[in-house]
Amino acid sequence: MNRTERLTAVLDLLAVSGRVEVDDIVHRLGVSVATARRDLDALAQQQLLTRTRGGAIAHSVAYDLPLRYKNQQRPEEKLAIARAAVALIPRGAVIGLCGGTTTTAIADALTSRPDIMEPASDPGLTVVTNAINIGMLLSPRPQIKTVMTGGVVHARSYELVGSYADAVIGSISLDIAFIGANGLDAEVGPTCHDEQEAAVNAVLAARARRAVVVTDSAKIDRRAFATIGPRDLFSTIVTDDSITTEQLRRLEESGYEVIVAG
Repeated sequence: MNRTERLTAVLDLLAVSGRVEVDDIVHRLGVSVATARRDLDALAQQQLLTRTRGGAIAHSVAYDLPLRYKNQQRPEEKLAIARAAVALIPRGAVIGLCGGTTTTAIADALTSRPDIMEPASDPGLTVVTNAINIGMLLSPRPQIKTVMTGGVVHARSYELVGSYADAVIGSISLDIAFIGANGLDAEVGPTCHDEQEAAVNAVLAARARRAVVVTDSAKIDRRAFATIGPRDLFSTIVTDDSITTEQLRRLEESGYEVIVAG
């Protein structure tokens, strides 16, 4: 996990209860006490939290964008992954998109598909999402039917989580679900930093005929805190061409179809 990912994960932990302790960061993120303290100090310098003895508390104000969107990593790779993912979607399909920078790139790429965006009596595509920013991105496009799941807004990720989101997702059927991840391991499958996001993402994937992990190759061979459903929930991985031959071999031997976006 690089520094930007750690800082994002710390803010996600802070958003859950408004307070985080150094010991929580050490346990949840697998870092040293010294690293946890440095990360809290760095976020305090950015006025994103207030340091306390042994931890930090959240500021009482909301911020305009989550850190993960302000400091997007590997944008070229995410764009390539998005284009490869969009190529899998037939016109008229019903797809699911969780929150995250890679799935946001997919949503943006959808608006460039001429066959989807051409005027017609029926929607060129139906998108079900728990990500507020994706809903806002697609809502001005009348050719795309956008369905929001409902739920409780998870601070700093734009994602709706909880039982309301689960209830809506559990009543629909998807052709393809695209799920981002903070880590991808051949043995345990995709993982993310937050258990609430992981739970909603797993339900979204389970409602699809085809569940696809979309993640850049820097996340491969990493494990984050929460698993996104059972390992065999996902059949396909879309990643970038920096994946190594050995990583590709392990994933394919684990039963995944791996699509490498050039």
